[in-house]
Amino acid sequence: MLKLLLKKYGTLLALFGIIILFSALRPTIFFTVRNFINITQQISILMIVAIGATYILTISEFDLSFASIVSFTGVSVAVMMVSGITPWLSILLSMGLCLGFGLFNGILVAKLKLPSFVTTLATATSLGGITFWCSKGTIIFSGIPDSFLIIGQQSVAGIPIASIIMLLLIFFSWYLLSKTIFGRAVYSVGGNQIAARYSGIEINKVKIIVFIIAALHSNIAGVVLASKLGSAHPTAGGGYLLQSYAAAFLGTTVFKEGEANIWGTFVGALIIGILANGLTILNVPYFLQDIFTGMIIIAALIVRMLRKSEVI
Repeated sequence: MLKLLLKKYGTLLALFGIIILFSALRPTIFFTVRNFINITQQISILMIVAIGATYILTISEFDLSFASIVSFTGVSVAVMMVSGITPWLSILLSMGLCLGFGLFNGILVAKLKLPSFVTTLATATSLGGITFWCSKGTIIFSGIPDSFLIIGQQSVAGIPIASIIMLLLIFFSWYLLSKTIFGRAVYSVGGNQIAARYSGIEINKVKIIVFIIAALHSNIAGVVLASKLGSAHPTAGGGYLLQSYAAAFLGTTVFKEGEANIWGTFVGALIIGILANGLTILNVPYFLQDIFTGMIIIAALIVRMLRKSEVI
């Protein structure tokens, strides 16, 4: 009974255990409505990127370009705004560029059958070089309009706009993957490509669309990040690649047996965000958060492997 309970709800129990631990250690600071709202804002960018990672894992591929897209988005939007282009047009133009980049990745992987891990690492490196070229290797902060800062720094009815954007994207992707024909096709491609092909699913088309969707989410995350910081740095997105996959891998141990899913990824992002928030409150050195993140990924992989071995 205990083994079955831990197998099915172990990750959720770990989340509640972390909350109880930090609440006991710092009840007046950690366990408050204000702090939990703050946590949703802190994980908003991570979760937006992690949604893209969830799509990629669902088709059993990898995309290592997330961090580069986040950084490129911030720099490209900032450069355009500084040059006199309005914030919303700058965001749309940057989005178009990132969608094109996602399309490029998708074609390389789906049409040319290149390995996604190495391919996206190469394209990410190239995009990183373009980002440094656009920014001249410096932080862009002068000339960014105040209206752009609303996205990452303002709230509506006490809820940060960044958190609202995150929740809207979560519900949209949950519906898309769980309630639509496209969502079923995505899971079919990731589960068994031969069966998916015989079912009439256009595998290449599905993969390309997924890479585009993943790039879109990294683009949105880049906009929110630049708005939150009020500046753009050519390596600003560097910390989101590992953590987004950590959240997504954790999500495979929640709600669905070994499958990537949106709500599971949200639980994973919460675990990472609450750990970071609680450790910061306890004045624990920042580098320990990276150590814990790595350990979380290993634990998620072990749990996933054990579940699959039991099925076999």
